[in-house]
Amino acid sequence: MDLSLRARIENLYADDRDRILATLIGMLHDFDLAEDAMQEAFAAALIRWSQTGIAANPRAWIVSTARHKALDRLRRDSTLREKLPELRLLIEQEEANAVPAFHDEAAIEDDRLRLIFTCCHPALGSEAQVALTLRTLCGLETEEIARAFLVSPQTMAQRLVRVKRKISQAGIPYSVPPKALLGARIDAVLVTIYLIFTAGYTATSGDSLVKKDLCAEAIRLARLLTKLMPGHGDATALLALMLFHDSRRNSRADAEGNIVLLEDQDRAGWNHAFIQEGVSLLAGALREGAAATRYFLEAQIAEVHATASLHEDTDWRRIVGLFAELNRITPSPVVELNMAVAVAMAEGPDAGLARLADLEASGRLDAYHFLPAAQARLLEQLGRRDEAIGRYRRALTLARNEPERRFLAARLAHCREAERSG
Repeated sequence: MDLSLRARIENLYADDRDRILATLIGMLHDFDLAEDAMQEAFAAALIRWSQTGIAANPRAWIVSTARHKALDRLRRDSTLREKLPELRLLIEQEEANAVPAFHDEAAIEDDRLRLIFTCCHPALGSEAQVALTLRTLCGLETEEIARAFLVSPQTMAQRLVRVKRKISQAGIPYSVPPKALLGARIDAVLVTIYLIFTAGYTATSGDSLVKKDLCAEAIRLARLLTKLMPGHGDATALLALMLFHDSRRNSRADAEGNIVLLEDQDRAGWNHAFIQEGVSLLAGALREGAAATRYFLEAQIAEVHATASLHEDTDWRRIVGLFAELNRITPSPVVELNMAVAVAMAEGPDAGLARLADLEASGRLDAYHFLPAAQARLLEQLGRRDEAIGRYRRALTLARNEPERRFLAARLAHCREAERSG
């Protein structure tokens, strides 16, 4: 098989998997059937396109082929035959060779946004909402999601099966709800969009630090949401927050994929259009009286970093204050960790280490590699290299993302060399 064709199909899968799957779920109203049909369609594309060349509209070809395969399976599989009545319209369209049209109550033509609102239906528990979205829209493997929830892959697989079954049995609609019902679901949708972004901003495993397609997708969905709910402070703040973070995307790793720390990044290479847009969004939210919510405070912290001309110009005391307020309204050990690092920048490494020691004693971040990594960094600054070596070792055992592992290994080697020569 032509390797360039295989590469193009693999790129199509990587770039459009979530879009194709969302469209198929909208057609079939069955998560598993849609995913199986999509996989079969991509397998068929490998064979067909090697003979005829790649389709003029590859995504449409995959969707159409997957729809054919799903309907063939429904017709011949006795265990699925009970679904035929609810798919009668689809079958009639198939026989007439028609293409179905999809419209939601808000007239937004976007299958992925509809899928997010389906995954975030209030009838589903919050953990189920997040897990299903990470699997369906982010394409994370069950093992990765299980690791995030600190459960076994088997347990997570069972949870995903149950939540898909509940959507089917409860008849949860595949649509953006009417405006009167948006409020009951908007918080879960915001959490979900942010999770898509964070899943891309620092990949939980693998060879890349960033999954750019997930970051771009989260920002695109947030833009759609702000159009759907103009003036919604949290939606605006979340969009600003992601723009600030994503503005640094191309500076966070060097040409070899190695991590570049914030203080070493070339700020001229940041996306200043994103930064200015974020600043404008936050200013507009302030004028409209936005409350000091989690997203608004996080966006303000990111704004301080993004608008500092030099790393040395960063207003660390303001950041400490914002983290303190954030921890007051949404207590979190991760927020405490970030605040401790900000305290170290504002008051010195000893002050930061004291806070990190309290956090370590609590045991709440025992499996979080950023805690020992932060301790190691501060110990290194204080010349306490032997202790720093132990902390870098601990962080290295916990980290799964390859660029982060390379960075920690390099710092560990540097500490060892300095210890020997010192």
